[in-house]
Amino acid sequence: MLLPVFHDLIKPQWRLVLESLKLQGGLPISELSKRTGASYMAVKTHCEELLKAGYVLRTRVPRAEVGRPEIFYSLAPSADRLFPEAGATFTLELLEAMKPMFGENAPEKLLFQHFENRREQWMRELAKTSDTAERLRRLAELRQKDGCSGFLEENGTKPPKLVEIHNPLQPVFEQYPRAVAMEQRALEEALGARLRREERPTGRGSAPHVVFEPLG
Repeated sequence: MLLPVFHDLIKPQWRLVLESLKLQGGLPISELSKRTGASYMAVKTHCEELLKAGYVLRTRVPRAEVGRPEIFYSLAPSADRLFPEAGATFTLELLEAMKPMFGENAPEKLLFQHFENRREQWMRELAKTSDTAERLRRLAELRQKDGCSGFLEENGTKPPKLVEIHNPLQPVFEQYPRAVAMEQRALEEALGARLRREERPTGRGSAPHVVFEPLG
């Protein structure tokens, strides 16, 4: 039930707990123990580890009979990312489906509007400071919320560079390369500075890192 990639990356016991909670909702440790075939204390340990990782929630429910409240665990909203959802393939299929309905340029018009919306959002968030370096740091944080993974590369007295090692829109860029320029334009207008975009090779078969360097 989890995304296949997580089958090899997380503890098998964690996977059993997460999938049981996905199927049944909130469950007490005693019930999770029965469903996973693990001991009470082992399940409690797994649940507490998942709680610290932010993937489950813990609540206490009063017992119907006399006794201490029973502890229930349920999935946290962040656990949704562990399960399959509509992704790049779905997005590309929708964009292609627009062509016979609204014309060949419809996908790019929609992508343009997407980056216009992002630009406006970023500009509102960056309005509190005029310092390029600080704006770039804040922009990096906003990009993280969109699923982009990266870091700031410090360069002495010059403004830092934004190095992105993953962009969930990469499959879209490959099919609609003009969207690359749309994204860069939105970033430049939000930052208030021109950017040099450079792709750094990372090795055979791996996607390049994308570096945004402020100019001037």
